[in-house]
Amino acid sequence: MASELQETICTAKQERHKNLFLNYRNLNIFPVELLKDEGLQFLERLYMKRNSLTTLPENLAQKLPNLIELYLHSNNIVIVPEAIGNLAKLQSLDLSDNALQVICPEIGRLRSLRHLSLANNQLKFLPPEIGDLKELETLDVSMNLLSTLPERLHQCLSLQCLTADRNSLRCLPRQLCQLHSLNELSMAANCLASLPLDLGRSRELQFVFVDNNVHLKGLPSYLYNKVIGCNGCGLSTQVSDVKLLSVALEEVTVPLPAEVKAIGSEAERVVPLEELAMRVLHAMYSPLLKDLNFLPPISLPKSLLDVLRCPLGHCHRCSQPMFTIVYPKLFPLRETALAGVHRRTTVSFVAYCCSSQCLRTFDLQS
Repeated sequence: MASELQETICTAKQERHKNLFLNYRNLNIFPVELLKDEGLQFLERLYMKRNSLTTLPENLAQKLPNLIELYLHSNNIVIVPEAIGNLAKLQSLDLSDNALQVICPEIGRLRSLRHLSLANNQLKFLPPEIGDLKELETLDVSMNLLSTLPERLHQCLSLQCLTADRNSLRCLPRQLCQLHSLNELSMAANCLASLPLDLGRSRELQFVFVDNNVHLKGLPSYLYNKVIGCNGCGLSTQVSDVKLLSVALEEVTVPLPAEVKAIGSEAERVVPLEELAMRVLHAMYSPLLKDLNFLPPISLPKSLLDVLRCPLGHCHRCSQPMFTIVYPKLFPLRETALAGVHRRTTVSFVAYCCSSQCLRTFDLQS
């Protein structure tokens, strides 16, 4: 087997192959033949799935400088070296089905990366530096131990497909709603109790899968005409251990996102002063707030400054940004276009409005 491997690599060097297949080779260590002398300078795609590798060499980028695709699916890799960030041309990286517990921040230096798969590992968090991957189009972090996603993920402006099924996610960063290229979002089998108010506001987002989040009983009404997977959500489970504000309709109690500080009703005609002030500030400085280093010439607590940069959501009736208060209105699923499709759920659509007037006049059919 060893002589056959050496012959395969030797042939690839001599004939300047661009693709090299080393799948199912029973490899315990990275082949030294790949790293001898100048390495394989012409190699662009390396396939090494279904082996027993535990780590990668530090000089990988030096010996294989032109790699654009690296497939390491189904190994036993525990550590990815910091030098991974030196693969300047890498566009696809598959590290799924390994034993990773940590991803090094240097992964954010892979500025050409378009496809990243970290599925089926033991990751408890992702480094914020993933937000530096401006060209990233697909990210799969399903089947890990994640309880949160990094807020900076919203800086991956090219992201089209985000998959995080089968983790322990309790909420999604509302900044994800700023991913205007995102077409598919899959968060099935997590611990979600609520979704960002603006989720689905982008026309580009067409597919949302939140199946088997039994605490989830409300979907933002922006998702009304999208392709939604919610079978298994909101079964008979009550959200008794989640200390959130909630709004109730008949037997359905929908917890609201933790950022919501107050709930308005149809009878209230005056918006709180704090909310009015935040709306005025946002109108004045919204073009400048995209710069994270910009500080408005007024002293604000960090919590309010963060929400000023990224509002809780926008009114489903008039698109007014909302910061500290929402006016929710529930539409039971059985009265919508999805009636009869998800009979096992008690999920409702929830419209979030900015005032009692918008609350009264909003209707899903309008």
